[in-house]
Amino acid sequence: MRTLQNWLDEYSISHQNPLNKKIHWICVPLITASLIGIIWSISPVVALLILVLMLVFYVRLSIPLFFVMALFSAIVVVFVVILSGPLTTALSTPIWFYIGLFVIGWIGQFYGHKVEGKKPSFFKDLQFLLIGPAWCASYLMKKIKLAP
Repeated sequence: MRTLQNWLDEYSISHQNPLNKKIHWICVPLITASLIGIIWSISPVVALLILVLMLVFYVRLSIPLFFVMALFSAIVVVFVVILSGPLTTALSTPIWFYIGLFVIGWIGQFYGHKVEGKKPSFFKDLQFLLIGPAWCASYLMKKIKLAP
C-alpha cells in the first residue's frame, strides 16, 4: 500500500506550475463540495455513505488528514443542508446549482493542466480523485504546522 507521502509526491509531479496550483486550491474543494451537493440532492443517505467510504480511505493514509477531511466534509454537509432548505422548499437549492459548480471546477482544472502542460493524475489512477483534496488539505496542514 502506498503511503500518503507517496501519493502526494506523485500528485505533485503534475502540479508544479504556480498558476495550476492556485487553480487547484480553488477548484479541487469546489469540485468536492459540489459533488457532495449533487449526490445529497439525489440521496442524503448515499452521500453520507460515500463520505464515510472516503474518510475510510483517508484514515488508512493519515489520522491527522482524516480529521481535517472529516472537518471539511462536515462543513460541506452543513452548507448543503442549509442550502437544501429543509424547513421550506422555497429555499431549496436545485441540483443544477451543484452541477454548475462542478462543471466550473472541472473547466478550471483542465485549464490549469493546459497551463501546466501535463495530464491530470487521475488519468493514470482514479484514486488520485481522492488525493487531490488530500493534496490541498496537506498544504494547509503544513501551513499550520500539522503534519499530514
